[in-house]
Amino acid sequence: MRKKVAELAGVSEATVSRVLSGGGAVKEETARRVLEAAQQLNYVPSALAQRFALRKSGNLGVILPMLPKVNLFSTYYFSEVLSGIGMTAKQRGYDLLLLFREPHEPRDYANLFRTQKIDGCIIVGAQDTPSEREALAELKQGHYPFCLVNQRFEGEAYNSVDADQRTGSIDAVRHLVSQGCTRICFLNGPSEYSNSEDRLLGYRQALEEAGLSFLPERVLLGNYSRKSGYLQAKAVAALVREGRIDAVIAANDRMAIGLLQGLKELGIRVGEEIALIGCDDSDIVRMTDPPLTSIRVPFFEIGCEAASKLLDIVTNTEDAEAFAVKLPVKLIERASSSAEDAKKA
Repeated sequence: MRKKVAELAGVSEATVSRVLSGGGAVKEETARRVLEAAQQLNYVPSALAQRFALRKSGNLGVILPMLPKVNLFSTYYFSEVLSGIGMTAKQRGYDLLLLFREPHEPRDYANLFRTQKIDGCIIVGAQDTPSEREALAELKQGHYPFCLVNQRFEGEAYNSVDADQRTGSIDAVRHLVSQGCTRICFLNGPSEYSNSEDRLLGYRQALEEAGLSFLPERVLLGNYSRKSGYLQAKAVAALVREGRIDAVIAANDRMAIGLLQGLKELGIRVGEEIALIGCDDSDIVRMTDPPLTSIRVPFFEIGCEAASKLLDIVTNTEDAEAFAVKLPVKLIERASSSAEDAKKA
């Protein structure tokens, strides 16, 4: 059979042996011809041999932040995105290689490609910092296939898959206005994340459309953790008691839940004295008291789309090209945004 493969591919039997064993120096084009000939003759080499022959690792890298005191796999955002990536990679015959980066360690993503550890990489939780920009620029210059999830960099056209965060904030403000709220506060995340900017822009746009003033003092800052929402409860409670706000939009559910807990301890009734909306629509929001209105973000689908689009490029699928995908979000209304007192005002 190897003789027939050699004849069809136009190479020697020794070359066929080197290709199918995964050893020896063979040009990539020659290796590809041998593998195609073997396939035509139903002589199928092992997947490992194919990877060696074509200088492929068979791994899709996923780069994740190492967050102190946070179990990433119990966090709704990361677990959903990773599930989507993992399922799609498996369907496409790829394994996942999870790579964790410390907050202050040097970024050297390109080296993962140079050492043939990965064939493509998806970067989750990237921040707009000089070191991150430098590492991404190196990937682009090296023509290494990569994709960003839920992050964009102003002035750069990197492959990305995100949700329409701006529209989510617009829908949240419109819903609160329909409930009679006119003094809406926004609890945002750090500016290093493009989602923070997108959500804030949507909030401002919707206020303007409703004829409401944007006041900087109504924008509070957290870091997307439950604790940061909890710590803002005193400031929010004071604003409520002074009659300066009647609603809060939090940029993710973890901050919203922390804020809800803190307000409850301070005697502020969410859903009556103040309306509250989160973002993500994570599983736990159905179990809060009151249940939390939230912007549903399709994180699982984002992971699927990122892996699918990137692997099209990695495997040289016909017509595969650069991409910037935004998936729709949806506001899921629950009791926390009813704002009973605002309706009576």
